Amino acid sequence: MAAAKRLGADIALFGEVKRTGADLILQPRFVELRGDKVERGTLDTVAIAEGQLLDRLRPLPAAYLKTLRAPASDVELARAQKWAAPTGMLRAYELYVRGRMAAYRATQDGSEASVEFLSRAIEADPQFVAAQHALGVVHQNLGNRWKAAAQFRASAQLDPTYAEPYKALGDLYLSAPRRLFEEAIKAYAKAIELRPFYADAHVGLGDALAAKGDTDPAVAAYQRGIEYNPMNAKVHVSLGKLYYAEKGLYYESVTSYKKAIDLDPTYLDARMGLAEVYEDKGLYKEAIDEYRRVVDADGKNTGALYNLALVYEKVDPKESITLWERYIGLAGNLPAEKDWVDVAKLHLRKLKQQQGN
Repeated sequence: MAAAKRLGADIALFGEVKRTGADLILQPRFVELRGDKVERGTLDTVAIAEGQLLDRLRPLPAAYLKTLRAPASDVELARAQKWAAPTGMLRAYELYVRGRMAAYRATQDGSEASVEFLSRAIEADPQFVAAQHALGVVHQNLGNRWKAAAQFRASAQLDPTYAEPYKALGDLYLSAPRRLFEEAIKAYAKAIELRPFYADAHVGLGDALAAKGDTDPAVAAYQRGIEYNPMNAKVHVSLGKLYYAEKGLYYESVTSYKKAIDLDPTYLDARMGLAEVYEDKGLYKEAIDEYRRVVDADGKNTGALYNLALVYEKVDPKESITLWERYIGLAGNLPAEKDWVDVAKLHLRKLKQQQGN
């Protein structure tokens, strides 16, 4: 219930697995939230004999849909059954699950362990589409762009109806050093063609169109993303940036950023965007409040610290000196920050001269 409420979900699916003798006993459960009303439910238990796990998992989505009275076409049911057990080999599935769990640790060691597990899952079942895609995601997180692209293409070739790798390729194209806007747009469009309600693909398409300068189509793509997933804070941030930078719409931009923060108070990019708009409009107190929240949440956020020092130059030069010194101490040894550190030192020197130090 806590997880469902935090995510703004209507339904959470979960359950228990127990061993009885040589069998596994699966007890599927769910909790449905309708405002303040909470309804808990269970499905029939599933007895799973040795070696039958994957076969017995396949009917589970249809059982949930029936219990929740959610309509689904035959095609949708078939797809759900297919992905409930994305491989027919139990050993490959075990390695895949271990790989996904390792990746969730979001550390270098976890990612490297994930690569090992997922690679072994693919060796056990070369047709394992989900494992191919998952391995691409881990390579992408490790910065191995070429390996990631190869895995995404492999998963798309194995199953041309699988939308995820096309969306992932769009992300790769969009973030490439030589940004490949047209290729990104085509990849996102393919993902949307396969899954029209794929909210993240609509957001990616909006990002690609915005980067290309196609503002109105980008807004339309973002709005479709919100339509399919109104709880997606990222799309509200993207809209906020576009409204202000390209259209000069202050109120709409602030509203979008605040909506993102309401959905996810820990989303620091939303607070940064809101602070930058406030700063640009001369609302220094409001900008300082947002930058402070970012710095308090992430003491190593050099961007927020740099911007905070800049704003304080206009309202409290002494505090700005303290912040510039803190920024230089934090970013001084970071190669990517070298030019910014040089600028910060000039600001600090000027302020100290003005203060007579």
